Order: sequence, then structure tokens, then C-alpha cells
Amino acid sequence: MERWWQYLTPGPAQLSTGLACLGVGRQHGRLPVVGPRTLDHWVAVVVTGGRGWFAGGDGVRQPVRAPAVLWLRPGVSHHYAPDGDGWSESFVDFTGSATAGYAELGLLPDVQVTPLTGVAAAQRVIGRIAAACRRGGPLAGVEAGAGVHELLVELGRRRADLDPDSEPVLELLRRNACLPLSVAQHARRAGLTVAELRRAVQAGGGVGPKEYLLTVRLDEAKELLAAGELPVAAVARRVGYEDPAYFTRIFTRRVGLPPSVFRARRYRGDGELRAVRRREPAEEPARSSGPERGSAEAPGATR
Repeated sequence: MERWWQYLTPGPAQLSTGLACLGVGRQHGRLPVVGPRTLDHWVAVVVTGGRGWFAGGDGVRQPVRAPAVLWLRPGVSHHYAPDGDGWSESFVDFTGSATAGYAELGLLPDVQVTPLTGVAAAQRVIGRIAAACRRGGPLAGVEAGAGVHELLVELGRRRADLDPDSEPVLELLRRNACLPLSVAQHARRAGLTVAELRRAVQAGGGVGPKEYLLTVRLDEAKELLAAGELPVAAVARRVGYEDPAYFTRIFTRRVGLPPSVFRARRYRGDGELRAVRRREPAEEPARSSGPERGSAEAPGATR
């Protein structure tokens, strides 16, 4: 049996960054049963080889087969163990206010066991967290905390229980986000119902289609404002808004600055510098009176 671990005690300043690593370790072999117990922080237990079982707060056992991740949630009882042949696992303990946002994005899922398509990339991230902890020093906790952010994203990408069609749907939406289309029209282009589109985007992006489209549009608008001298009305049309006043309200509400002020503070045009362009949509939209109000551009859209 092989076992090692290292623990950290983050101070108030590091905890204020939103996500702090509390510990990291790896174990292999016929490991002892864990729990039943309840912790006051999150733990991601990445099972890289072998099989076993897991029981959550309801006490019902479910099988675990590598590759998978066990999400030990704060305040929720857990109980687990490998079978007689043992298993291999890596674990990272973490805490912080940012966990609420990661849960909202679906990267800290409601289910306590999620199968993975692979663990190689996650293991590399855990290796970097471990190296930071072993080096020690005043920035070890900060570096390890940054690794936790990366780990949560990587584990989200490798979930095997999500719809494999989510990624191409997200890519299609990203390519066509600046067209003056409603969510229903985007769904038809993707060959989906609105409900199916919503589920696919939520599963793959952690947000609803309106929020995803709005984010892409505003990112594009920022690039155009910072890199060129197009009038605000022209920028609005480029990102799918026929009404520049409506675009200005949406931009100001989300960014905290009107487009004109954002440009004045961020302008980097010199006659040659231009924003890096994303791929253009596959086809030009038919002219219309503009996107439907309350569709892709609506702030605070429901998920």
C-alpha cells in the first residue's frame, strides 16, 4: 500500500481570493474504509484505477469504477471504500467562497460520483498542486489554489455522464452568436427544440443559452471597441443589435461602463492593431428588424 499527503493552512488573505487548497495526496492499494464522516470543506477524490463503492447521506451504496471522481461535499455524510483488490486515488481538499460559483456553473455537481472519460490531464494538474505544496514558501498556497481552479475545469471537461453533443452545440452557438436571432431560431438551426438546446448548453457550459449568447456578444463588442474606431451603433450591429440604445443599456448593465467609456479607457487602436477575429458564421442572416427583445441579449436570463 502506497500513501502520501500534504496539508496546507491558508491565511485570511488567501481565503479571500475565493478558493484555497487545504491538502493534496495520493493513495494506492487496499485502502481502509472511509467514514461514515462529514467534513466542513470540499474534497475531490479522483479514482484512477480499480473499483469500489460509495454511499452518500442517504446511506445507499453505489458502485464506483475508475476513472471517476467522488465529490465529498461540506456538511454531507459520505462513506466509501475500494473492493478487495484495492484502488488508486488522488485527492484534493479545498474551500472558499468561489465554490458557490463553481456549483452554479455545474463544475461542482449535485451528484457525488461522476464517471470520467480520462484522468491523465487531471493527474498532471494534481501533480502541479503537490509540487507547489512540497516546495513550500510564501506563495505555495496561492499556487496550489490556482491549481484547484484548473482542476475543477479539467474534471468538468472529462465528465462521461454529460451529453457528448453539448460541445458541438456550444460551438455552433458561439459561431452564430452575433447574428440577430432569437433562442428559438438558434435552436432550429441546431435541429433542436428550445428545451433540448437549453439542456445541452446548461450541461456543457453551466449556463442557459441566453446567458451564453450574451457573454459571447459582449466579448466580441469589447474587442471591437478596444481595437477600432467603429461608432457604437456599428459595433452594436456587428454583435447582433439593431438598436444601439438597447445595446448600450445591455452593455452598461453587465460591464458597468457605457461602451463609449469602455473604449476611452481600453482603446488600443493605432491604425494597424485590430481585434483577433473569430470565425465568421457559415451564412449571412436574412435582414430583419433586429433580435427579439428578451432573447439572447436579455440580461439576467433564466437558465
